[in-house]
Amino acid sequence: MSAAAQARKRRKADDLEVIAFERGEFTSYSACGIPYWIGGLVDGPDALIARNPAAFAESGITVHTGHEVTGIDLSARTVTVRSADREFSEGFDELVYAAGAVPVRPKWAAGPMRGVFGMQTLGDGAAVEAWIAETSPKNAVVIGAGYIGVEMAEALLRRGLSVTLVEQSPQPMSTIDPDMGALVAKSIEGMGITLRTGVTVQSLESRSPASGSSASGSSASGSLASGSSASGSDRIGAVVTDAGTLPADLVILGLGVRPNTELAKAAGIPLGATGGLATDLRQRVTGPSGLVEGVWAAGDCTQVLNRVSGRQVHVPLGTHANKQGRVAGINLGGGYATFPGIIGTGITKICDLEVARTGLSSKEADTAGYRYVTATVSSTNRAGYMPGADPMTVKVIAEKESGLLLGAQIVGKAEAAKRIDAFAVAVWNRMTVTEMTALDLGYAPPFAPVWDPVLIAARKADEAL
Repeated sequence: MSAAAQARKRRKADDLEVIAFERGEFTSYSACGIPYWIGGLVDGPDALIARNPAAFAESGITVHTGHEVTGIDLSARTVTVRSADREFSEGFDELVYAAGAVPVRPKWAAGPMRGVFGMQTLGDGAAVEAWIAETSPKNAVVIGAGYIGVEMAEALLRRGLSVTLVEQSPQPMSTIDPDMGALVAKSIEGMGITLRTGVTVQSLESRSPASGSSASGSSASGSLASGSSASGSDRIGAVVTDAGTLPADLVILGLGVRPNTELAKAAGIPLGATGGLATDLRQRVTGPSGLVEGVWAAGDCTQVLNRVSGRQVHVPLGTHANKQGRVAGINLGGGYATFPGIIGTGITKICDLEVARTGLSSKEADTAGYRYVTATVSSTNRAGYMPGADPMTVKVIAEKESGLLLGAQIVGKAEAAKRIDAFAVAVWNRMTVTEMTALDLGYAPPFAPVWDPVLIAARKADEAL
């Protein structure tokens, strides 16, 4: 919808017809806000919707919700569309493919089971809300300790549930280094969330609603249960792992996503190395033979260039999706815009703990072939003598030969994580840690120590060089 809005802004309705098809019922909403809706911090779903179909219609954009595109014919320049009561074809001159991503579903999570939910759309959030209202669950198991997993663990803890967070890797938040992940793990455990790392889920067990106990030998698969009813014998009862069985009245799957490109693949549109659609800087789809005429792509269905590693990656974040959509729309409307890539900036919180990263982790730097040094420092968010001074840990990764800042990570309490933006600007502009030591950052005791943690970390990295 970013692409649609930007194209319409530059070309009027009598010059360019803009039609959008959406399988669900919502448009232009904040999926990132869903955990905070579930946790009771914001109202939903209306508060999370930026623009509904009626608002788009007022600007001359036709949006068909409840309409799924089931086929693309590049030769005929048509898409096949299916709604609840009909199937038809719609012609196009230019096609924007913005199908997003689909949740990863292991074999044990491939079939229906009540009380097991993915967490990607507003419909998913509504389904979790309905399940909590209907069944008053007591035990929640969140599978996957990435961004969505930790945010949903906090949300359910706020709702009064006993929460177990299960992660197959040795640490939560695997996009940060192990030593920083250990800090996150320690904090999570101190919040009242049971953290089980290095644990593999093997199956889901249902239970009889009457008995409230797991069905013997009833190992089953679980998936998104949008609008699930509490009735029936296939209600979730337990999560079976290689380290034991966990009771569960509610399960959240936070196992990551993959590009939603099956429709494109079926149409003969080539995919990139990551499985996402490859585009040029203007968001035009490309393949081995060059541009795919008249086809654009944006968002989680695409792969993007990591400006630090030089590699194509799949990083499904709303910030990138909005920028890419805007770029595609500007170009469709007759303007000129480019999307130059990403540097891997991410940020989240779990209760009062903030976590952020940018650039490359140590593992990613290894993969990219860098020789590097690291520096880790402990500091506070404001002058130590000020009320509310809380600790934070900052880690910096710098190229050994040049001192180029390759990445940074932050774990701390209030006012810690947004300091990642200073590092992100430095990474984006290819600054060295030596250059960073002289940055003129804001200082006053309520906001920072006289030596801001950003400067301390840069200085330590410079010394390590």
